[in-house]
Amino acid sequence: MTTKRDLRIVFMGTPDFAVATLKTLLDHNYNVVGVITAPDRKAGRGQKLRASAVKQFALEHNLNVLQPKNLKAESFIEELKALNANLQIIVAFRMLPKVVWQMPEYGTFNLHASLLPQYRGAAPIHWAIINGETKTGVTTFFIDEKIDTGAIILSDETSIAEETTVGDLHDELMSIGSQLVIKTVEQIETDSVSTEIQPQSEDLKTAYKLNRDNCKIDWTQSIDTIYNKIRGLNPFPTAWCFLDNKEKELLTIKIYAIEKLTEKHNYDAGFIIATKEELKVACKEGYINIKEIQLPGKRKMDVKSLLNGFHFSKSAKLL
Repeated sequence: MTTKRDLRIVFMGTPDFAVATLKTLLDHNYNVVGVITAPDRKAGRGQKLRASAVKQFALEHNLNVLQPKNLKAESFIEELKALNANLQIIVAFRMLPKVVWQMPEYGTFNLHASLLPQYRGAAPIHWAIINGETKTGVTTFFIDEKIDTGAIILSDETSIAEETTVGDLHDELMSIGSQLVIKTVEQIETDSVSTEIQPQSEDLKTAYKLNRDNCKIDWTQSIDTIYNKIRGLNPFPTAWCFLDNKEKELLTIKIYAIEKLTEKHNYDAGFIIATKEELKVACKEGYINIKEIQLPGKRKMDVKSLLNGFHFSKSAKLL
């Protein structure tokens, strides 16, 4: 009979993606002695302080929550030591200082939403779709000094369909990832972990942090590139561009659901064809047919609702 280690787990995470794993740990009756998450932040029009998704879940389950502003602060290090954890699990959190990740006896491991070493970085789920990948996955690995470079414990892969959005893939990897964490914990619990050093590769793709610039649509690119970018940013943080409706100012619009129509035409890139039923945008090799859109100061709406009340100029373009 295998002797099991008595685990005392500290969990670190912030968004919804991390909540699924924390819930699964509790469902499997693991002893979570502390939860570390981001400080409350101001959000919304009223700029009220809002707790992270992980904090909300942890408090609902009477878990001990710490919210350090500085992970190197002596006061936090002492609080962390006092929890007497022997394993730390990280899901969608900040980079940890060595004094933190080296603390527990059985190590600190991270769940990353890609098949490492590909897509190290802040936004692996988005970039897998933006780059047109047909498969991705999740990986658990022991943390070391660099970002997402530690020894791999386990991984699990899944396919990406052509119509999959980042919202779809996020939810799927959240579920697969929570199960992979449990398998990883079971191996640590029974001292049966076998790790693999991440392979060296010249052809590594990076999951860069998303910003306003790399979320902007370039309508001169190929139809596949545009299609992948829009679905890789739907529903968050959303692809955007300018609408030139031949008025005084350009409008900043966000584009959500779309479909790809491959056919020949002679229109310039970004030219809009609007009817009562649909809104098509010309690009190389065809059109992007917009299904959901958001105008400045408005809520997201389906295109038919937009076309009921918004007039597009005959020479309107997306830039």
